[in-house]
Amino acid sequence: MTRQLQARPEATDFDASRTALIVVDMQNGYCTPGGYFGHLGVDLTPTQSQVIPAVARLVEVSRDAGIQVIWFQNGWDADQKEAGGAGSVNQRKGNSLKLMRAKPELHGQLLTKGGWDYDFVEQLKPAAKEIVLPKPRYSGFAGTALNSMLRSRGIETLLVCGVATNVCVESTIRDAFFLEFFPVLIRDACSQAGPDFIQQATIYNVEQFFGWSATVDDVAAACSASLAA
Repeated sequence: MTRQLQARPEATDFDASRTALIVVDMQNGYCTPGGYFGHLGVDLTPTQSQVIPAVARLVEVSRDAGIQVIWFQNGWDADQKEAGGAGSVNQRKGNSLKLMRAKPELHGQLLTKGGWDYDFVEQLKPAAKEIVLPKPRYSGFAGTALNSMLRSRGIETLLVCGVATNVCVESTIRDAFFLEFFPVLIRDACSQAGPDFIQQATIYNVEQFFGWSATVDDVAAACSASLAA
């Protein structure tokens, strides 16, 4: 059943059975003091106090509405084979990889599969039947089976939340647009890497060029209307 989401810059329709919630990289490395972002000096206070609870609520709303939940988990194997070879631009520009080279004592710790940094934060855990998709690059579509997973389930609309708004979240939304999906940034369930104007810039870009933005309350209201209908 199609319902209306009160989004910006205009309302947009969605069908819960054809919608997926994309939870981007809610891992200790990006969200918890002592992790990768902490080593970079990113202020994690908003993530801890606001974004994690917002994502948790959004996940529960989505589950109750029958929306497919997909969890991204960014990182690489311990040998960094998935991170690219010596000439890879990912190796050259990836801040976690650069940091591990600069500080050898961190090698194999940051965003490395099997480690604490790679794990999801304690407050957010995928349900048994939900999809957990390892992601080796910023975009959730790069080097993954996401596109085929969505197509095979008839998914059209993507609700996107997580970290970082201006990096992995925005990269995934841009690719979703290019692949003819309908992406919606859940702007109060995201946090940026950098100053607040970066968050606002991504929201502007999405609303003007790549999709829509909405809040957790907007999604909850739309799903409640759908359930009550």
